[in-house]
Amino acid sequence: MIDHETRGSGPPLLLVHGLGSSRNAWTPIVDALAKHRELILFDLPGHGVRPAEPDSGTFAGLTRSVAGFIEDQKLGSIDVVGSSLGGRIVLELARQGGTGAVVALDPGGFWQGWERGFAATTLTASVNLLRASRPMLPALAKNPVSRTALLIQLSARPWALDPAMVTRELESFVATRTFDALVADLTNGPAQLGPAAADSGPVVIGWGAHHRLCLPRQAARAQAAFPDARLHWFARSGHFPMWDQPDEAVQVILDATGGRWR
Repeated sequence: MIDHETRGSGPPLLLVHGLGSSRNAWTPIVDALAKHRELILFDLPGHGVRPAEPDSGTFAGLTRSVAGFIEDQKLGSIDVVGSSLGGRIVLELARQGGTGAVVALDPGGFWQGWERGFAATTLTASVNLLRASRPMLPALAKNPVSRTALLIQLSARPWALDPAMVTRELESFVATRTFDALVADLTNGPAQLGPAAADSGPVVIGWGAHHRLCLPRQAARAQAAFPDARLHWFARSGHFPMWDQPDEAVQVILDATGGRWR
């Protein structure tokens, strides 16, 4: 059983965080979303406080874990939102069928050619730097210059991010026991398949225009795989819209998942 928590009230909404992160990744938008929805937050196996399972170093394994959680909790066709790796997981759930509305924020799985090596190399180098700098992470996160250097690949405006949030996220990246295995699996494995099954809800794919990891050109591939999906561009965001454009991220999520409840 995956440990989880709930926040807010209203129709349930499941939030799936990204690689190396935890349920705390949603902190910038939790309060705003919780005014309208009952949020279900959890750590993926091998992330945060959750121990790894035997297959937690693979995308397929994590997807099975999330699908199993939905089944165990009898959540049915719940609306789901995912970020990064979590974005790809919720797209895969939509492809397999049975979800409610799906919002995938900057999902992985659409690299081609040299982009695979670029993602693997830069992610591995970045986390190795963080591991070597772990005792200094709070100080580095507090300084706008070093904060920008550490997060320029993930944020359009890293100098403006909350230092406490940045420290928490960087330490989470370092502590994730399955990080290296997942990078290898995600960047060497097959591309994300589509489209969503007929019994799944509407799909919205959000993409940061200033993305430096899942490059903006990949958004067209995502929409080609899920041709009925609506593509939303976050004009002033990098990899994490809930960091760079929290108000816009909340509005996109509520618009995408709220219509079926009105």
